[in-house]
Amino acid sequence: ERREREEREKTTTTTSMATTVISAGAARGGLGLASLAVGAARALTVSGGASAASTSEFVHSFSTSSWSGFAQGTKTTNVNNVTQTKSFLGSLQATPRSPSLSGLWLSNGVSVRTSASSSSAVPEMCDDEPPEEEALKEFKIYRWDPDLGDKPRMQTYEVDLNDCGPMILDVLLKIKDEQDSTLSFRRSCREGICGSCAMNINGSNGLACLTRVDPDVGNQSTIAPLPHMFVVKDLVVDMANFYAQYKSVKPWLQSEGSEKVDGKEVYQSKEDRAKLDGLYECILCACCSTSCPSYWWNSDKYLGPAVLLQAYRWIIDSRDQSTEERVKQLDDAYKLYRCKTIMNCAKVCPKGLNPGKAIAKIKKAHHGHLE
Repeated sequence: ERREREEREKTTTTTSMATTVISAGAARGGLGLASLAVGAARALTVSGGASAASTSEFVHSFSTSSWSGFAQGTKTTNVNNVTQTKSFLGSLQATPRSPSLSGLWLSNGVSVRTSASSSSAVPEMCDDEPPEEEALKEFKIYRWDPDLGDKPRMQTYEVDLNDCGPMILDVLLKIKDEQDSTLSFRRSCREGICGSCAMNINGSNGLACLTRVDPDVGNQSTIAPLPHMFVVKDLVVDMANFYAQYKSVKPWLQSEGSEKVDGKEVYQSKEDRAKLDGLYECILCACCSTSCPSYWWNSDKYLGPAVLLQAYRWIIDSRDQSTEERVKQLDDAYKLYRCKTIMNCAKVCPKGLNPGKAIAKIKKAHHGHLE
């Protein structure tokens, strides 16, 4: 009878404590405290020996609760709730009633120690770890604002690599957000799909979102706009001529008069579809065209690797009915034959494509060998 009476008293006391913590947390909107209270109730009401599973369950529910929000929130909660909550937390520091709870304790770092069988599976949260040393790296970035009338210049910024993402785009965003809001550049998807953030990084064209930062803080990194393009501002270049050239090859399916399945779609075999691989993936970032010396000197006449790759993509499409017209349109000393197979295009393409190969196949098509 005495044992049953003691168990009832423990259950009543713990339930009261749990209710107090839940109400204190609710005043601040802290849902994590409910998890803390329920876990504490489960652990403290165990009679005899608590299993490793129940102990681990309590520690998990506690360690995943909103402790930081609770610690700050109790400062503005009414005095009665704060007093009751502190009393409850203080009771947790006392000797545990269950023998298997081998030393439950709380600290500023919110560390929890349980039985040996369960402690290995429980992560320890601690705020006392020493902060990492700063890894300051210099970035020289091309700057030019036409509204100011100043000459272009290279401006140096220092960025802590330990407090920044791993990509060049992360560096640029950090500089714009924290150091210089006037820095201008294009970006959108952050996944190498849109092609907006194409620029010259350490002397090589690439996408800022896919180019990793050199971890060597001793090596200064340089970031400039795409070479031999008219600059609008800073790292933003004028793409009007590039898009006009792309439009000139009519980059859409011309299938008028084709035999359609059920009157809706044009049939294409798997073999013909496979011919488009390595062509349709182009994202028109212009990394390849602006790395080509021939395009540098003749961008007004030479279509460049990117546009010619796209032209071949439609020439080789079995569903298109304008193949001959497309090939004939490109039979020009400048549009096509300015390519000297330098192959810078294949080297810098962020999608791993080979525009030089597509250009060679267009040249073959002019001699009646369409592949």
